[in-house]
Amino acid sequence: MALIVQKFGGTSVGTVERIEAVADKIIGFRERGDDIVVVVSAMSGETNRLTALAKDIMEYPTPREMDVLLSTGEQVTIALLSMALEKRGFGARSFTGGQVKILTCETHTKARIREIDGSRIHAQLEQGNVVVVAGFQGVDEHGSITTLGRGGSDTTAVALAAALDADECQIYTDVKGVYTTDPRVVEDAKLLSSITFEEMLELASLGAKVLQIRAVEFAGKYKVPLRVLSSFEEGPGTLISLEGEEKMEDPTIAGIAFERDEAKLTMAGVPDVPGVAYQVIGPVSAAGIEVDVIVQNAAEDGTNDITFTVKRSESDRAKKILDGLLPSLKAREVLLDKKIGKVSVVGVGMRSHAGVASKTFKALADENINIQIITTSEIKISVVIEEKYLELAVRALHSAFDLGDPEYGKEEDA
Repeated sequence: MALIVQKFGGTSVGTVERIEAVADKIIGFRERGDDIVVVVSAMSGETNRLTALAKDIMEYPTPREMDVLLSTGEQVTIALLSMALEKRGFGARSFTGGQVKILTCETHTKARIREIDGSRIHAQLEQGNVVVVAGFQGVDEHGSITTLGRGGSDTTAVALAAALDADECQIYTDVKGVYTTDPRVVEDAKLLSSITFEEMLELASLGAKVLQIRAVEFAGKYKVPLRVLSSFEEGPGTLISLEGEEKMEDPTIAGIAFERDEAKLTMAGVPDVPGVAYQVIGPVSAAGIEVDVIVQNAAEDGTNDITFTVKRSESDRAKKILDGLLPSLKAREVLLDKKIGKVSVVGVGMRSHAGVASKTFKALADENINIQIITTSEIKISVVIEEKYLELAVRALHSAFDLGDPEYGKEEDA
């Protein structure tokens, strides 16, 4: 018998029929003898509906009241799922984040979890009940409802698994697990049976959308075995765990991540003096714009070109800030390129396997793809290229590192 925390997202509980299917899946685990704690999101589209209602009232609603409003979405789901379980003859108890006592900081709309009281959940489990908890929400020390921001339900599930010392945290999504890259781009992308926390964190931060970064960080910090599975198809999914556990996948590269939502800004002709990089990047960061890749090139005439990338949606605002700095920095011009993308090769095996960089660059050169910027870490190599070559680059790298599924196409041939 195991204690398992399961999380079902908005698509998985998007209709009454899907909620019924989730109830059937949970019962399968209960009949096996496992204790189950379920974390659910609001039904698909509900958060957008509530947000639109708020905007109809007030263009910029106060964060506190937005938290009160949006937290109701999950409250609907926990009640309906509990009803579906009870209809099938299984005891179930639903709880909001406040009722469980998921204590957070006081920052509304993007609160951080500080503490979880697991006593109420343990008491219900001892009575043989399935515990259904509203994801994405908690309360601060004053009793005000807070929400955890984007990916909050994943974070709730992992945090509960850590607090309850669960045997595994299972995240059910609309995909079978974590692939070597997006199967929509590379048809023979392989479903990974396992991956390390470190690799998953890099893939999530570099564009893979399977899991939210905060949830992976939390799982790695508290050593919570994390499994990604499909809500709609049976299968083992992908286990995300510590690096020390034996991996069945290629030892060098785990996968290829890519990001389309990128833009490149260059402040050209900046005087080559100490502190100039901060003078350029500082005001952009102070405006809440996240800066990604940064490159500084010195010219023979005593000037620098400082180039960096940001999210495309933030690029016009970033350019406006840089344009305002031109006179004081005595720079020549600001250039903005919105037609770029970033491709990344990720794998813990890079630490012990030479030649990954050269193979990466050769694969792109063979396709006549020009690399504009290169950035590396211990377990990743990222390159910035023209967006029109993005999918070609992903396929070329996926092939170069032999990441394809050897079983792909065999069923069709048979």
